[in-house]
Amino acid sequence: MSAPPSTTSTLPLAARAAGLVGSVIDSSTSLLATRTHDIVRFAMGSPAPEAIPTQTLAEVGRETIGAGAADAFDYAATEGDPALREALLGALAGTGDATTAERLTITSGGMQGLDLACKLFVDPGDLVAVESPTYTNGSGTALSYQARLLEVPVDGEGMVVEELRSLGERHGRPKAIYTVPTFQNPSGATMSEQRRGQLLELAREWGSVVVDDDPYGLLRFAGEDVLTLHQLADGDPLVFSVRTFSKIIAPGLRVGWVDADPSLQPVLISAKQAMDTCTNLPMQRLVAGFLRGGHLAEHLATQRERYRLRKEAMQEALGEHFADLARWTDPEGGFFLWVTLEEPVDTQALFEVALDEGVAFIPGNAFSPEGRFPHALRLCFASTAPERIHEGVRRLRVAVDRVRAGSEGR
Repeated sequence: MSAPPSTTSTLPLAARAAGLVGSVIDSSTSLLATRTHDIVRFAMGSPAPEAIPTQTLAEVGRETIGAGAADAFDYAATEGDPALREALLGALAGTGDATTAERLTITSGGMQGLDLACKLFVDPGDLVAVESPTYTNGSGTALSYQARLLEVPVDGEGMVVEELRSLGERHGRPKAIYTVPTFQNPSGATMSEQRRGQLLELAREWGSVVVDDDPYGLLRFAGEDVLTLHQLADGDPLVFSVRTFSKIIAPGLRVGWVDADPSLQPVLISAKQAMDTCTNLPMQRLVAGFLRGGHLAEHLATQRERYRLRKEAMQEALGEHFADLARWTDPEGGFFLWVTLEEPVDTQALFEVALDEGVAFIPGNAFSPEGRFPHALRLCFASTAPERIHEGVRRLRVAVDRVRAGSEGR
């Protein structure tokens, strides 16, 4: 599976256009829409339809948007509508992301937060360290600003910071370090508190900006909380935190926020005004009403239990069908399992066969700019009910056996 191929153009494209790699993950949505047979969908990292509080959002919408407020569909302040900023500050109070108004800028989803980070900190040719494997849209954003990428291994405790130091000494100190520290996409790993401290120490030593992308931190269903990078940084301007409501409420809202040093807010506003002027105001009002109504805590509690059951179902199914062939991670929250096939099976080739068998996933190489994971794959457990998870994993094993048989035949 790959992102849509680029077409040759005779137009005078900017040099950066060659670095626009697209998203294998997002492209899977369009690809699956073309298939008419039953497919168990482990590909896209999104909540299941039943996990989205549709009825509550509709009720809140009637109160906040449908009530006929004169300015509900007008432009909003670039830094965010006051109603949402106030509600968000209240919702974050007492959490690992508690903050203050002067640090807060509302964005059009987490992806705009990553784009703003790269726009502010990355010049063409700058070195950006990324986890390996990493969220493909994060590395793709850095590439779109013509960064050079430095892949840093990930293990059960997240990014291996000592390896980052070693790589930096050999290849140069990175201008920015991109990390998904909690329930990492795609591995599900959580960076230990010790490593978080080491990462911050190294960033200070090098003068590197840490882009802290944490969309899953509120979705812990097992284990103990770890202090966030935002907490540990204690206001350090080198930490730029990106957050979103896409995973904890609904992806279609396209509402998120960044938490950054107050000195950055004027330039963030200028950068955002050149992008979209302001984040969608009706959706900001909707999220503000949802938070103000006290719905978030109850919703998160429901989702944590739902995702715990689904993760356990996926691990049980993998144990039944792949115990002889693969190993996989055991996340304490979030959406994903990372599966590595012990017997070499090209998961890029597996993808099409699996689709024919009625199951979708994302091949491992999508999460490495250098294509380091040809025998791995990412499975999203969050979007599928337990009984469907079992069926999907069964179909995946059938597909794997088909590919193995074909390889032996050749």
